[in-house]
Amino acid sequence: MGSVVVVGASLAGMHAAHTLRREGFDGRITVIDGERGEPYDKPPLSKQVLKGDWDADRIVLPSAREDLDLDWRLGQHAIGLDLADRVVRLGSDHVGFDGLVLATGAAARHLPGTAPMGGVFALRTLDDCLGLRAELDKGPSRVVVIGAGFIGSEVAATCRERGLDVTILEMAEVPLERVLGAEMGSVCAGLHLDHGVDLRLGVAVDGLVGTDRVEGVRLATGEVIDAEVVVVGIGVVPSTGWIDGSGLTIDDGVVVDETLEAAPGVVAAGDIARFPSRRFGEMLRVEHWENAIQMGEAAGRRLLVADRADAEIYDPVPWFWSDQYDRKIQLAGRSGPDDEVEVVHGSTDERRFVALYGREGRVVGVLGMNRPRHVMQLRSLVTDGVDWHDGLARARAL
Repeated sequence: MGSVVVVGASLAGMHAAHTLRREGFDGRITVIDGERGEPYDKPPLSKQVLKGDWDADRIVLPSAREDLDLDWRLGQHAIGLDLADRVVRLGSDHVGFDGLVLATGAAARHLPGTAPMGGVFALRTLDDCLGLRAELDKGPSRVVVIGAGFIGSEVAATCRERGLDVTILEMAEVPLERVLGAEMGSVCAGLHLDHGVDLRLGVAVDGLVGTDRVEGVRLATGEVIDAEVVVVGIGVVPSTGWIDGSGLTIDDGVVVDETLEAAPGVVAAGDIARFPSRRFGEMLRVEHWENAIQMGEAAGRRLLVADRADAEIYDPVPWFWSDQYDRKIQLAGRSGPDDEVEVVHGSTDERRFVALYGREGRVVGVLGMNRPRHVMQLRSLVTDGVDWHDGLARARAL
């Protein structure tokens, strides 16, 4: 290859570029991204940066300041992909490639049927974070968070730590039930209640109240929850619109094979990529920080392998953490609402425990709250696909 284009200066995209250089690729690497500033790390946006403890300069990715000899195209949006001519279109311009890394991530979902208005935020970019932080600095009397997923929960926790009154509105009867199951989701709900959050479960949002600026959130029941600031945390959508019609397979992300190839010479990594997992027997799209790093590196290496038979199979154990209040929640594996779950150390009442998830007779997940050492030790049970009962015995013996 003489040239590689990386679309998306995300964590995955930058690790792909770094890996290409580390593995000896000396051709042209062009990095395209719609944001104008230096590439940055996103997990602190809902925590340290939003709280005001860190400034934006602290979250710049190290690879963005390395001497990687990159052709930067920041502030330019990729709007189309022509696989036949091997070009990425940028408005009236285009960039040719021999190898291509798709790493445009995902965009925040917005409330359907609502017009933009002041005081309403999603949290996906640095600009989102700084805008929201500026509003929080004014000391609003009431913050409403729509959605009790991990991002919504982290924002709610940060707002409480800033001394603000917070209401969380969640459609499900239990937060995070789809990921953690009812029992562990209830523990996460209790964590918010412990810290004085007004948590409303099983409620549907009908719309926002206000004209130029938000004044409240209207529920399907007709009740209006007063709000000066509203944060919408209802998930994300893979950023694939710009490659519609390219010939790539798009199905909840860019579909890749076990080696991360979407088409000859084209790989995808990070939140945008959906790959087959032998370990879990399903297609996965993983929106986690560690996966973005691992997948970006694997995608970079894949471009340098000519024969698919020589390429590595990408099939990691997903790993995730979330900092909320004074608790660190860590999850290794692929847990689900129908799994068996057993607490093997500590107590959920004390919000300090480790639990195992089992499915079809084997360990598929490890969840910990303020038990990082145990989670790291037990992660291998998922990696090795250990028998469920054997895994419980080994975990309890620690």
